[in-house]
Amino acid sequence: MIRLIAPLIAALIMFGTAPGEAHRISTRDGPPQNGIAIPSLTHGQMAVIADNLPGIRALAGSRIGFDMTTWRLEDYLNLQSFACLWGVVPGSITDETSPFNECAHAYLAAARALLLHLREAPGVDHETVEALIGKIEADMMANGASLTLCRFSDEPFNTNEVIWPRLREIPAHPPTAATAGAVLAAIAGMAWTAWPNRRARREPQRAGA
Repeated sequence: MIRLIAPLIAALIMFGTAPGEAHRISTRDGPPQNGIAIPSLTHGQMAVIADNLPGIRALAGSRIGFDMTTWRLEDYLNLQSFACLWGVVPGSITDETSPFNECAHAYLAAARALLLHLREAPGVDHETVEALIGKIEADMMANGASLTLCRFSDEPFNTNEVIWPRLREIPAHPPTAATAGAVLAAIAGMAWTAWPNRRARREPQRAGA
């Protein structure tokens, strides 16, 4: 629960200033077509990519030198996963009806695009890249991941657009609504507990004055 509090506070602040229906927001000065196009992935492939996300990040982080495409894909992966609260909200990856499912599609699609680009990127251990790709492909075949589709499976993404959760759908999605309620209750509890401590710190100052 503690892990959810800080990201949710940041998200609530940002989401509160954004238009409710504008869940796709441009992140660059140029139009979306100037960014890198990212093919979507099937609903079944999401869980496999999520399981291997630490390995993909590690490979990208171990590269030597600078490659613009790698940097842009990695930058988008980090930004998009932040916008989706790193997939920690229950159902983000597994539940098509989750308000966080579309944004989870986006950052996991970016992770797969990053891994495939590392095949040709300079300064990377290509044997390790191929080994991870082979592992992911085997996992997908074993799980029939490519056959499980959802409404976002054919939706392309772009490094110039951040996909935000669909906030208006949260009350209608019980797991997400319950998580939000629990986190807000925890925040209120922490604030209530901290209040007497602040008051106790102030009283000696007034007494000494």
